[in-house]
Amino acid sequence: MNIVNENNVMTVYLTGEIDHHTARGIREHTDTVLVKRRPGRLVLDFSGVSFMDSSGVGLVMGRYKTAAALNCSTVVKGLRPRDRKIMEMSGLKKLVTFQNQEDTK
Repeated sequence: MNIVNENNVMTVYLTGEIDHHTARGIREHTDTVLVKRRPGRLVLDFSGVSFMDSSGVGLVMGRYKTAAALNCSTVVKGLRPRDRKIMEMSGLKKLVTFQNQEDTK
């Protein structure tokens, strides 16, 4: 995981597997930086994620709640089609903006 802050946007580049074992560390580190930096937009970039279970949905939901409390919008990008469908079906589409990789080029 790598976090880049630029132009009032905090981008979290997620990598590897996101599951029960890894999600906690990601949550804690992301929230610490989010509260410290207080950006206007949080971008969670899943393009480097090779596997994700339901912990990914919880990861996004929790970061959305933290960001919203700081008046920060949340964008999720780089999801594989299957993972995006699961997140949208979970109701996250009403809370966060989903962005395709092509949208950022």
